[in-house]
Amino acid sequence: MTTYKTVLLNAADNVAVALEAIPAGARVRLQGGSGPEIDVVQPIEFGHKFAVRAIRSGEAILKYGEVIGVASRDIGAGEHVHVHNLEGVRGRGDRK
Repeated sequence: MTTYKTVLLNAADNVAVALEAIPAGARVRLQGGSGPEIDVVQPIEFGHKFAVRAIRSGEAILKYGEVIGVASRDIGAGEHVHVHNLEGVRGRGDRK
């Protein structure tokens, strides 16, 4: 298994960040080497997020232990998490 650098910023997070480009099909282990391996199903660019477990549509997406948005559709473990499947809630007057 090729090792790719990733980071889970808070133990409560359901997304991790790629610290280098990760190709689709790669199997990664989060920084520190503990926890399950995750099969990345889509290419993840440096600095982008990927799901560390399945996230249901409407579920809060956590990064830094904080809600950064909600899933706009079901997201599978290892999928890229970005504007195509994450709806931001910060700074919006219509969402809390």
